Amino acid sequence: MKNQKKAMLFGLITVLLWSTVASAFKITLSHFAPIQMVLIASLTSIVLLLGIAYQQKKLHLLKQYFIKQPLFYLTLGVINPFLYYLVLFKAYDLLPASQAQALNYTWAITLTLLSVPFLGQKIRKKDWVAILFSYTGALIIATKGDLLGLNFESPLGVALALLSTLIWASYWIINARNNNDPIVSLLLGFLLSLPFTFVATALLADFNFDSVEGILGAIYIGLFEMGISFILWLMAIKLATNTAQVSNLIFISPFISLFLLSKFVGEEIHPSTFIGLVTIIVGLVIQQINWRRKRRSVTAK
Repeated sequence: MKNQKKAMLFGLITVLLWSTVASAFKITLSHFAPIQMVLIASLTSIVLLLGIAYQQKKLHLLKQYFIKQPLFYLTLGVINPFLYYLVLFKAYDLLPASQAQALNYTWAITLTLLSVPFLGQKIRKKDWVAILFSYTGALIIATKGDLLGLNFESPLGVALALLSTLIWASYWIINARNNNDPIVSLLLGFLLSLPFTFVATALLADFNFDSVEGILGAIYIGLFEMGISFILWLMAIKLATNTAQVSNLIFISPFISLFLLSKFVGEEIHPSTFIGLVTIIVGLVIQQINWRRKRRSVTAK
């Protein structure tokens, strides 16, 4: 049954959880390499999702889905969690977390651009305006406000942060026509990604997990970035009578995240990061506004 109050509550809890993960990323990166974080976080999420699928009596669907679409789920697993989080964590490793998380927020704009060739959608006028605002904001953040000089503190870090938006948007485009159970689908992708993650850990780092704080941080990421937040957001959308109200809660997250980074990580928030983030959010808001409906309501009055 629909319940907007519960939907808003679940949505708000999800947003609060998302607000903490940038700090968790940065703290954990001081103990482990990005691929080590992906491994522990993925294993944590798998245990959580297995428990939920077992409780919902859906474990039998894993075999059914894999036999029917093995390549599809293998592709999903390679993209998320393996490639996406490996690239994202490396971006956080090279950049201040405040910059990396703000740049990552442009993924919705990247999704709009990719939807044209892959989903046959058209870019509307307001989408172009949103794109202009969002990528201007990204440029402000990347150059610390020096738009004319175009001096990047870490060109590779900026490139990886923007690449993560491409990977994440690609994941949702590939997954757009997947009508199977979302939790089982996510679990299957995570299971199929594990061999890649183990091999990459052996090649890029090692299996020396001797930091308790690092392990706890990676477990936290696996629970609240990859697992519980995904489930709570699904519940929020499912319960919502007004999906837009729930979706708009997302815009709170980056500002709470900046506060937490400053308070608990001790990261100095550059003024250009805040300005750039506001510019990106303005672009995202413009993209969501239904101008036609607003004009009709004004005319009716």
